[in-house]
Amino acid sequence: MSAKGFVNAHTHLYSGLAPFDMPSPTEAPENFLQILERIWWKLDRALDAGLLRISAQWYVAEALRLGTVGLIDHHESPRLIEGSLDVLGDVCEAAGMPAVLCYGATERNGGRDEARRGLAECRRFIETNTRSLVRGVVGLHASFTVSDETLREAAALCRELGTVVHVHVAEDRADVADAVRRGWGGPLERLEQLGALPPGSILAHGVHLDESQVRRAERLGCWLVQNPRSNRGNGVGYPSALRVSARVAIGTDGFASDLAAERSALLEDVPRHGDDPEAAERRLQAGHALLAERFGGAVPSIRIPRDINLNAIRAEAASAAQRLWSRMAEL
Repeated sequence: MSAKGFVNAHTHLYSGLAPFDMPSPTEAPENFLQILERIWWKLDRALDAGLLRISAQWYVAEALRLGTVGLIDHHESPRLIEGSLDVLGDVCEAAGMPAVLCYGATERNGGRDEARRGLAECRRFIETNTRSLVRGVVGLHASFTVSDETLREAAALCRELGTVVHVHVAEDRADVADAVRRGWGGPLERLEQLGALPPGSILAHGVHLDESQVRRAERLGCWLVQNPRSNRGNGVGYPSALRVSARVAIGTDGFASDLAAERSALLEDVPRHGDDPEAAERRLQAGHALLAERFGGAVPSIRIPRDINLNAIRAEAASAAQRLWSRMAEL
Protein backbone atom coordinates (compact mmCIF):
# COMPACT_ATOMS: atom_id res chain seq x y z
CA MET A 1 0.00 0.00 0.00
CA SER A 2 1.21 3.50 -0.73
CA ALA A 3 2.06 5.66 2.28
CA LYS A 4 -0.28 8.29 0.88
CA GLY A 5 -3.29 8.88 3.08
CA PHE A 6 -3.75 7.57 6.60
CA VAL A 7 -4.73 4.31 8.23
CA ASN A 8 -7.08 4.78 11.17
CA ALA A 9 -5.62 2.16 13.51
CA HIS A 10 -8.46 2.07 16.09
CA THR A 11 -12.02 3.24 15.65
CA HIS A 12 -15.66 2.34 16.23
CA LEU A 13 -17.89 2.39 13.15
CA TYR A 14 -20.93 1.93 15.39
CA SER A 15 -20.49 5.52 16.61
CA GLY A 16 -20.89 6.97 13.12
CA LEU A 17 -24.20 8.70 13.89
CA ALA A 18 -22.87 10.54 16.96
CA PRO A 19 -22.16 13.80 15.04
CA PHE A 20 -25.86 14.09 14.14
CA ASP A 21 -26.85 16.00 17.28
CA MET A 22 -26.49 13.17 19.77
CA PRO A 23 -28.23 14.39 22.94
CA SER A 24 -26.29 14.86 26.15
CA PRO A 25 -27.04 12.37 28.92
CA THR A 26 -29.69 13.40 31.44
CA GLU A 27 -27.08 13.31 34.19
CA ALA A 28 -23.64 14.64 33.24
CA PRO A 29 -20.84 12.05 33.61
CA GLU A 30 -18.24 12.80 36.26
CA ASN A 31 -15.60 10.25 35.23
CA PHE A 32 -14.61 7.92 32.41
CA LEU A 33 -16.70 4.96 33.55
CA GLN A 34 -19.78 7.17 33.71
CA ILE A 35 -19.06 8.40 30.16
CA LEU A 36 -19.16 4.79 29.04
CA GLU A 37 -22.25 3.90 31.05
CA ARG A 38 -24.31 6.99 30.23
CA ILE A 39 -23.33 7.45 26.58
CA TRP A 40 -21.46 4.77 24.64
CA TRP A 41 -22.79 1.67 26.39
CA LYS A 42 -26.31 3.00 25.82
CA LEU A 43 -25.61 3.76 22.19
CA ASP A 44 -24.24 0.31 21.42
CA ARG A 45 -27.20 -1.40 23.15
CA ALA A 46 -29.63 0.66 21.02
CA LEU A 47 -28.24 -0.50 17.68
CA ASP A 48 -30.12 -2.75 15.30
CA ALA A 49 -28.95 -3.95 11.89
CA GLY A 50 -30.37 -0.98 9.98
CA LEU A 51 -28.88 1.59 12.33
CA LEU A 52 -25.52 -0.16 12.30
CA ARG A 53 -25.48 -0.29 8.51
CA ILE A 54 -26.11 3.43 7.99
CA SER A 55 -23.77 4.34 10.83
CA ALA A 56 -20.99 2.41 9.10
CA GLN A 57 -21.91 3.72 5.65
CA TRP A 58 -21.69 7.32 6.80
CA TYR A 59 -18.48 6.76 8.76
CA VAL A 60 -16.72 4.99 5.89
CA ALA A 61 -17.90 7.42 3.20
CA GLU A 62 -16.69 10.39 5.23
CA ALA A 63 -13.42 8.58 6.00
CA LEU A 64 -12.74 8.17 2.30
CA ARG A 65 -13.44 11.86 1.73
CA LEU A 66 -11.00 12.74 4.53
CA GLY A 67 -8.16 10.71 3.03
CA THR A 68 -8.37 7.52 5.10
CA VAL A 69 -7.08 4.50 3.17
CA GLY A 70 -7.65 1.79 5.79
CA LEU A 71 -9.65 1.21 8.99
CA ILE A 72 -9.11 -1.05 12.00
CA ASP A 73 -12.45 -1.28 13.75
CA HIS A 74 -13.47 -2.48 17.21
CA HIS A 75 -17.18 -3.26 17.33
CA GLU A 76 -19.85 -3.79 20.00
CA SER A 77 -23.63 -4.10 19.66
CA PRO A 78 -24.88 -6.30 22.53
CA ARG A 79 -28.38 -6.73 21.08
CA LEU A 80 -26.98 -7.50 17.63
CA ILE A 81 -24.01 -9.81 18.08
CA GLU A 82 -24.52 -12.58 15.56
CA GLY A 83 -24.02 -11.26 12.03
CA SER A 84 -22.93 -7.79 13.08
CA LEU A 85 -19.49 -8.17 11.52
CA ASP A 86 -21.08 -9.08 8.20
CA VAL A 87 -22.97 -5.78 8.26
CA LEU A 88 -19.70 -3.90 8.75
CA GLY A 89 -17.78 -6.08 6.32
CA ASP A 90 -20.32 -5.58 3.55
CA VAL A 91 -20.23 -1.80 4.01
CA CYS A 92 -16.43 -1.65 3.89
CA GLU A 93 -16.18 -3.97 0.89
CA ALA A 94 -18.86 -2.07 -1.05
CA ALA A 95 -17.14 1.25 -0.35
CA GLY A 96 -13.71 -0.05 -1.37
CA MET A 97 -12.25 0.49 2.12
CA PRO A 98 -9.64 -1.98 3.41
CA ALA A 99 -10.64 -2.89 6.96
CA VAL A 100 -9.82 -5.15 9.91
CA LEU A 101 -12.89 -6.03 12.00
CA CYS A 102 -13.59 -7.70 15.33
CA TYR A 103 -16.37 -8.02 17.88
CA GLY A 104 -15.29 -6.80 21.33
CA ALA A 105 -16.33 -9.68 23.58
CA THR A 106 -17.47 -8.53 27.02
CA GLU A 107 -19.40 -9.66 30.09
CA ARG A 108 -20.75 -6.24 31.01
CA ASN A 109 -24.36 -6.89 29.99
CA GLY A 110 -25.02 -10.62 29.89
CA GLY A 111 -22.12 -12.24 31.71
CA ARG A 112 -20.18 -15.19 30.35
CA ASP A 113 -22.84 -16.08 27.79
CA GLU A 114 -22.47 -12.65 26.21
CA ALA A 115 -18.70 -13.07 26.07
CA ARG A 116 -18.99 -16.50 24.45
CA ARG A 117 -21.34 -15.09 21.82
CA GLY A 118 -18.90 -12.26 21.09
CA LEU A 119 -16.01 -14.67 20.62
CA ALA A 120 -18.21 -16.93 18.51
CA GLU A 121 -19.01 -13.99 16.22
CA CYS A 122 -15.29 -13.36 15.79
CA ARG A 123 -14.77 -17.06 14.98
CA ARG A 124 -17.66 -17.18 12.53
CA PHE A 125 -16.49 -14.08 10.70
CA ILE A 126 -12.85 -15.13 10.49
CA GLU A 127 -13.78 -18.57 9.20
CA THR A 128 -16.40 -17.49 6.66
CA ASN A 129 -15.27 -14.08 5.41
CA THR A 130 -14.25 -14.12 1.75
CA ARG A 131 -14.15 -10.35 1.15
CA SER A 132 -10.97 -9.23 -0.57
CA LEU A 133 -10.72 -5.94 1.34
CA VAL A 134 -11.67 -7.17 4.83
CA ARG A 135 -9.96 -9.27 7.49
CA GLY A 136 -11.13 -10.41 10.92
CA VAL A 137 -9.37 -10.71 14.29
CA VAL A 138 -10.46 -11.66 17.82
CA GLY A 139 -11.84 -8.77 19.88
CA LEU A 140 -12.12 -8.12 23.61
CA HIS A 141 -13.74 -4.98 24.97
CA ALA A 142 -11.29 -4.40 27.83
CA SER A 143 -9.70 -6.38 30.63
CA PHE A 144 -11.99 -4.86 33.25
CA THR A 145 -15.17 -6.17 31.57
CA VAL A 146 -14.14 -9.83 31.19
CA SER A 147 -13.23 -12.76 33.42
CA ASP A 148 -10.05 -14.82 33.33
CA GLU A 149 -12.08 -17.60 31.71
CA THR A 150 -13.03 -15.34 28.81
CA LEU A 151 -9.43 -14.25 28.35
CA ARG A 152 -8.30 -17.88 28.24
CA GLU A 153 -10.98 -18.65 25.65
CA ALA A 154 -9.89 -15.67 23.53
CA ALA A 155 -6.29 -16.86 23.76
CA ALA A 156 -7.25 -20.37 22.67
CA LEU A 157 -9.27 -18.99 19.75
CA CYS A 158 -6.29 -16.94 18.57
CA ARG A 159 -4.03 -19.99 18.71
CA GLU A 160 -6.55 -22.10 16.81
CA LEU A 161 -7.18 -19.53 14.08
CA GLY A 162 -3.68 -18.06 13.90
CA THR A 163 -4.81 -14.52 14.60
CA VAL A 164 -4.44 -11.69 17.12
CA VAL A 165 -6.42 -9.77 19.73
CA HIS A 166 -7.71 -6.19 19.45
CA VAL A 167 -8.46 -4.81 22.93
CA HIS A 168 -8.61 -1.60 24.96
CA VAL A 169 -5.72 -1.51 27.46
CA ALA A 170 -5.18 0.96 30.31
CA GLU A 171 -7.29 3.68 28.73
CA ASP A 172 -8.32 4.83 32.20
CA ARG A 173 -6.91 4.13 35.66
CA ALA A 174 -10.04 2.08 36.36
CA ASP A 175 -8.73 -0.63 34.02
CA VAL A 176 -5.45 -0.78 35.94
CA ALA A 177 -7.18 -0.79 39.34
CA ASP A 178 -9.45 -3.64 38.26
CA ALA A 179 -6.53 -5.82 37.17
CA VAL A 180 -4.69 -5.13 40.44
CA ARG A 181 -7.80 -6.05 42.45
CA ARG A 182 -7.87 -9.37 40.59
CA GLY A 183 -4.29 -10.04 41.64
CA TRP A 184 -2.41 -9.02 38.49
CA GLY A 185 0.25 -6.38 37.99
CA GLY A 186 -1.99 -4.58 35.51
CA PRO A 187 -4.15 -5.26 32.44
CA LEU A 188 -1.12 -5.85 30.20
CA GLU A 189 0.30 -8.46 32.58
CA ARG A 190 -3.09 -10.12 32.94
CA LEU A 191 -3.60 -10.39 29.18
CA GLU A 192 -0.07 -11.66 28.61
CA GLN A 193 -0.03 -14.25 31.38
CA LEU A 194 -3.39 -15.65 30.30
CA GLY A 195 -2.08 -16.01 26.74
CA ALA A 196 -4.29 -13.33 25.20
CA LEU A 197 -1.53 -11.22 23.60
CA PRO A 198 -0.20 -13.14 20.58
CA PRO A 199 2.37 -11.24 18.48
CA GLY A 200 0.69 -8.60 16.34
CA SER A 201 -2.10 -7.88 18.84
CA ILE A 202 -3.54 -4.36 18.81
CA LEU A 203 -3.70 -2.54 22.16
CA ALA A 204 -5.78 0.63 22.03
CA HIS A 205 -4.79 3.60 24.20
CA GLY A 206 -2.14 2.46 26.74
CA VAL A 207 -2.54 5.77 28.54
CA HIS A 208 -1.69 4.31 31.95
CA LEU A 209 1.12 1.98 30.94
CA ASP A 210 4.60 2.86 32.16
CA GLU A 211 7.75 2.69 30.04
CA SER A 212 8.68 -0.82 31.16
CA GLN A 213 5.21 -2.06 30.20
CA VAL A 214 5.35 -0.35 26.81
CA ARG A 215 8.75 -1.94 26.16
CA ARG A 216 7.29 -5.29 27.19
CA ALA A 217 4.41 -4.85 24.75
CA GLU A 218 6.92 -4.10 21.97
CA ARG A 219 8.99 -7.20 22.81
CA LEU A 220 5.80 -9.23 22.59
CA GLY A 221 5.30 -7.87 19.08
CA CYS A 222 2.17 -5.91 19.98
CA TRP A 223 0.97 -2.65 18.49
CA LEU A 224 -0.18 0.27 20.63
CA VAL A 225 -2.62 2.80 19.22
CA GLN A 226 -2.74 6.36 20.50
CA ASN A 227 -6.03 8.26 20.21
CA PRO A 228 -5.24 11.92 20.96
CA ARG A 229 -8.66 13.59 20.55
CA SER A 230 -10.51 10.88 22.42
CA ASN A 231 -8.04 10.78 25.29
CA ARG A 232 -8.21 14.54 25.60
CA GLY A 233 -12.01 14.63 25.40
CA ASN A 234 -12.45 11.89 27.99
CA GLY A 235 -9.89 13.43 30.31
CA VAL A 236 -8.02 10.15 30.80
CA GLY A 237 -4.50 11.57 30.37
CA TYR A 238 -1.67 11.44 27.85
CA PRO A 239 0.26 8.21 27.04
CA SER A 240 3.75 9.62 27.53
CA ALA A 241 5.36 6.17 27.85
CA LEU A 242 4.52 5.34 24.22
CA ARG A 243 7.62 7.28 23.18
CA VAL A 244 9.79 4.24 23.99
CA SER A 245 8.14 2.02 21.34
CA ALA A 246 8.38 2.14 17.56
CA ARG A 247 5.20 0.05 17.23
CA VAL A 248 2.72 2.86 17.86
CA ALA A 249 0.04 3.97 15.40
CA ILE A 250 -2.74 6.56 15.55
CA GLY A 251 -6.50 6.03 15.76
CA THR A 252 -9.58 8.15 16.32
CA ASP A 253 -11.51 5.90 18.78
CA GLY A 254 -14.84 6.60 17.08
CA PHE A 255 -14.23 10.28 16.28
CA ALA A 256 -14.62 11.06 12.59
CA SER A 257 -11.76 9.52 10.62
CA ASP A 258 -9.99 12.85 10.21
CA LEU A 259 -6.36 11.93 10.77
CA ALA A 260 -5.25 15.48 9.93
CA ALA A 261 -7.25 16.70 12.93
CA GLU A 262 -5.78 13.84 14.98
CA ARG A 263 -2.29 14.95 13.93
CA SER A 264 -2.99 18.54 15.01
CA ALA A 265 -4.21 17.37 18.43
CA LEU A 266 -1.20 15.10 18.81
CA LEU A 267 1.33 17.78 17.95
CA GLU A 268 -0.36 20.22 20.34
CA ASP A 269 -0.02 17.70 23.17
CA VAL A 270 3.51 16.45 22.44
CA PRO A 271 5.48 19.42 23.91
CA ARG A 272 3.20 19.59 26.97
CA HIS A 273 4.09 16.04 27.92
CA GLY A 274 7.74 15.82 26.98
CA ASP A 275 7.04 13.49 24.07
CA ASP A 276 9.29 13.11 21.04
CA PRO A 277 7.92 15.16 18.08
CA GLU A 278 9.69 13.02 15.48
CA ALA A 279 8.39 9.80 17.03
CA ALA A 280 4.90 11.28 17.12
CA GLU A 281 5.05 12.08 13.41
CA ARG A 282 6.14 8.52 12.63
CA ARG A 283 3.05 7.19 14.41
CA LEU A 284 0.88 8.79 11.75
CA GLN A 285 2.31 6.50 9.07
CA ALA A 286 2.82 3.42 11.25
CA GLY A 287 -0.77 2.36 10.66
CA HIS A 288 0.22 1.28 7.14
CA ALA A 289 2.61 -1.32 8.57
CA LEU A 290 0.00 -2.49 11.08
CA LEU A 291 -2.61 -2.95 8.37
CA ALA A 292 -0.13 -4.73 6.13
CA GLU A 293 0.58 -7.26 8.90
CA ARG A 294 -3.07 -8.20 9.05
CA PHE A 295 -3.25 -8.61 5.25
CA GLY A 296 -0.13 -10.75 5.11
CA GLY A 297 1.99 -7.93 3.74
CA ALA A 298 -0.10 -7.16 0.66
CA VAL A 299 -2.95 -4.72 1.24
CA PRO A 300 -5.17 -4.12 -1.81
CA SER A 301 -5.53 -0.46 -2.83
CA ILE A 302 -8.82 1.28 -2.06
CA ARG A 303 -11.40 1.09 -4.82
CA ILE A 304 -13.85 3.95 -4.47
CA PRO A 305 -17.12 3.11 -6.25
CA ARG A 306 -18.35 5.76 -8.63
CA ASP A 307 -21.84 5.69 -7.17
CA ILE A 308 -21.05 6.83 -3.60
CA ASN A 309 -23.43 9.74 -2.97
CA LEU A 310 -22.21 11.47 0.18
CA ASN A 311 -25.21 13.80 0.36
CA ALA A 312 -27.70 10.93 0.13
CA ILE A 313 -25.85 8.94 2.79
CA ARG A 314 -25.71 12.00 5.04
CA ALA A 315 -29.46 12.55 4.71
CA GLU A 316 -30.23 8.92 5.54
CA ALA A 317 -27.83 9.04 8.48
CA ALA A 318 -29.39 12.20 9.88
CA SER A 319 -32.82 10.58 9.76
CA ALA A 320 -31.62 7.31 11.29
CA ALA A 321 -29.87 9.19 14.09
CA GLN A 322 -33.18 10.48 15.40
CA ARG A 323 -34.40 6.91 15.72
CA LEU A 324 -31.21 5.95 17.52
CA TRP A 325 -31.55 8.80 20.02
CA SER A 326 -35.16 7.70 20.72
CA ARG A 327 -34.04 4.12 21.34
CA MET A 328 -31.26 5.30 23.66
CA ALA A 329 -33.71 7.39 25.67
CA GLU A 330 -35.73 4.25 26.38
CA LEU A 331 -32.79 2.42 27.94
